[in-house]
Amino acid sequence: MAEAQALRAVLEKFPGQQLLVIGDVILDRYWWGEASRLSPEAPVPVVRRRRSTTRPGGAANTAANLAALGARVDLVGVVGEDPEASELKSALAEFGVSGDLLLPEPGRPTTTKTRIVALHQQIVRVDEEETAAIADATAARVLAALEERLPHAAAIVVSDYAKGLLTPTLLGAVIAAARAAGIPVLVDPKGTDYHRYTGASLLKPNRLELGILAALPARDHAETLLAGCRLSAALPGTSVLVTEGADGMTLFRDSQVLAHTESAPRQVYDVTGAGDTVLAAIAMALGAGAAYPEAMQVATEAAAIAISLTGTVAVTLQHLQAAFPAAPPK
Repeated sequence: MAEAQALRAVLEKFPGQQLLVIGDVILDRYWWGEASRLSPEAPVPVVRRRRSTTRPGGAANTAANLAALGARVDLVGVVGEDPEASELKSALAEFGVSGDLLLPEPGRPTTTKTRIVALHQQIVRVDEEETAAIADATAARVLAALEERLPHAAAIVVSDYAKGLLTPTLLGAVIAAARAAGIPVLVDPKGTDYHRYTGASLLKPNRLELGILAALPARDHAETLLAGCRLSAALPGTSVLVTEGADGMTLFRDSQVLAHTESAPRQVYDVTGAGDTVLAAIAMALGAGAAYPEAMQVATEAAAIAISLTGTVAVTLQHLQAAFPAAPPK
């Protein structure tokens, strides 16, 4: 593992970075309650709701994580004309992220995931969403908003949840605009078509996503090495960082394995949003001038913190500073 002091120096450069996030925003709603009996109507628990909370999810969670790590964030996405859009903007405001660039599309709901949790266990999740592609007029508004903020950004972070925002045409225009401006593009991908991400600086799939993109199984580390080499060979010049859960994460480029980092041991309570946390930490570490091995160490620790907490969480700069304490005075 890289020296804690070197990583601490990386963290000191986190505050003040300006990043632009585009992707599928989600409202994560939680109903917290107690379950002490089964329903007489069906073999399911009866949950007595005690409280409810909301959190930014999807690309909004990536933006919240970046803000919690000290970044100034512009978030571009699409929501509905509904109360959930207002709830999402309020949830983002708690992290200091503006919802002004969340553009409404008439007739489209704000993507909402409602999780019912009892005794720290998720009982069921209910999704409200529309995954069809956004209208061309909406895509034009999204691109215009992004291009307006592009001159202020050190990097673009793309969070693809396959909810209809990132059409091939829009995604291609985003990557082209960033490349023309000399700005790196970091992507959390979805789906089978890796061609959509051609020209991106970094792709960050997990094993399942890697297997789908590479059309190869990636069930363990050995299979991940083969699939990662194939995918990186198909995307020349793009780094591919694969998160492997308990097996850490592995970096590929141009069909070669460049680095591997072991996972940081933690008790796993909830993996919700951990991928967003990794993407945010990688973006911040690279923006702070870290090499990939150092950035992967920071992201591994951030992921370990995220999965040790319940619900969609934003890992803070203070969390990471506690993981890499300053050296005691001599």
